[in-house]
Amino acid sequence: MTTINDIAKMANVSRTTVSRVLNNNGYVSESARERVMKVVEATGYIPSVSAKSLRTKRSGVIGVILPKISTETASRVVGGINEVVAKEGFQILLTDTELNHEKEIEYIRLLHSRHVDGIILLATNVNDRLLNTIEDANLPFISLGQELPGVTSIVYDDYHASRDMTHMIIKKGHKKIAYIGVGEDDPAVGVLRKQGFIETIQEAGLEVEESWIRYGDFSIESGYESMKQIVEASPGNLPTAVFVVTDRMAVGAMEYLKEQGLRIPQDIAITGIGASVMSKYVSPSLTTIDYFNKEAGTMAAELLLEQLQDKNTKKKFLQNYRLIERDSV
Repeated sequence: MTTINDIAKMANVSRTTVSRVLNNNGYVSESARERVMKVVEATGYIPSVSAKSLRTKRSGVIGVILPKISTETASRVVGGINEVVAKEGFQILLTDTELNHEKEIEYIRLLHSRHVDGIILLATNVNDRLLNTIEDANLPFISLGQELPGVTSIVYDDYHASRDMTHMIIKKGHKKIAYIGVGEDDPAVGVLRKQGFIETIQEAGLEVEESWIRYGDFSIESGYESMKQIVEASPGNLPTAVFVVTDRMAVGAMEYLKEQGLRIPQDIAITGIGASVMSKYVSPSLTTIDYFNKEAGTMAAELLLEQLQDKNTKKKFLQNYRLIERDSV
């Protein structure tokens, strides 16, 4: 197996020169650099990651903990993260909690044991065990999607996005508005989006029937089932609009309404949040909120790299959004 000493001999340079070329660190003449790279390419030499880690005290790996790896949100966020860290020579190690809060804690410990240089967590909950685990890991750490006390956090403006969406529905003339959300163990999606909806409804002097408030689990199927429950509980008194806290659940709700022969938006209007690809191509196209997920991933990666350089001091960053009006309202 070719070693760094072999490369030095074949390129007629010192071992230090080879090291400087491979690590892009320190002055090397252009001619020496070219000789080293020609030998590296000819031999197919791959530097030892473990040896480099010992020298730099870094693994070159960033851990990313996702709530569900198959979602578009996760894909966009990871794309943004990788675009930034790859340019700096880092790789990412992905883990998928499948919306299991216990796995968030398990994977933080696992990634710490693998000596990653830092962790980006797409958090779905906030509790003392999670915070204690983060503190024990003592690693550069970014939370994306939830504000974690004492942790640098990038949060979506769920409250105001929800208010803007609800205002828009009311301005379209709707007074009987239903709500399909998720459990309140998720502070952002489950609590803030509902709070924004309820407060805007109340300020407009409207009320929401208890039977028009239902909860799902982020899946298309749960949106379908929640819409079914609302319709079956409201014979002769259907809402004219439904605020749904995710696009996936909104698509499920739309499918149920279509099966029942109800027209969207003529009979019941539907909105979602997430700006998924499917939101543009379902029929009718879905009114939604775009949270710029890739840009959030980019910001998370940049903040983590700043932490690695001990540069980051600010703790909370608010991600922008835009409301996209389409044909479902």
